[in-house]
Amino acid sequence: MRLYELITFTVRVRTPTVALARIEAALAQSLDGVELMGCWLSEIGPQNRIVLLRGFPSEALRQAERERYLLADDAFGIGEFLLDMQADDYCLFPFLKPLAPGAHGPFYELREYDLIPSGLQPTLDGWAKAVSARTGANYSSVYAAFYATSGVLPRYLHIWPYTNLEQRLDVRTRAVADGVWPPENSGPQLRTMHSIVYLPASFSPLC
Repeated sequence: MRLYELITFTVRVRTPTVALARIEAALAQSLDGVELMGCWLSEIGPQNRIVLLRGFPSEALRQAERERYLLADDAFGIGEFLLDMQADDYCLFPFLKPLAPGAHGPFYELREYDLIPSGLQPTLDGWAKAVSARTGANYSSVYAAFYATSGVLPRYLHIWPYTNLEQRLDVRTRAVADGVWPPENSGPQLRTMHSIVYLPASFSPLC
């Protein structure tokens, strides 16, 4: 599967617990073939954000599912709590395979980088060379990385699970010191960088 959608919900203060329960129930209405990959609530960074990552076997199904929830009265059951909702389309980096569902966290860092106009291909080339070393036994796994096909372009998203924040700091520090990361020639491709740390919902396949 290479086609994905990330929906970001911003909900009212003190409503995330109820909102997550309603989202879980509403996901049963998804069209056949839509796969829930992960659902998380922001912990470090902008608060009261819920992100929902889903995979699709075809562009036609992704579009059909989007039309279904856009035309519904309250597709995710959280209309009364909702302050903002954004849906973005992504393609998986062609040389990566997402981690299988399971306990990889509980801390998941979602990093999104805006690139210069010509920056996507050099970014893919750099990742292809470097990611095996960065995700080796001495460091930590990446869930996956995706390039955006909607919204502000070009940009990409990468998701990193950690068992705790100390592991995150240790791995990132050592990877840079050892020259393993970041990928070569990655800096010149970047315009802006954004990072939020999330915790998984109780029903998330990635926990």
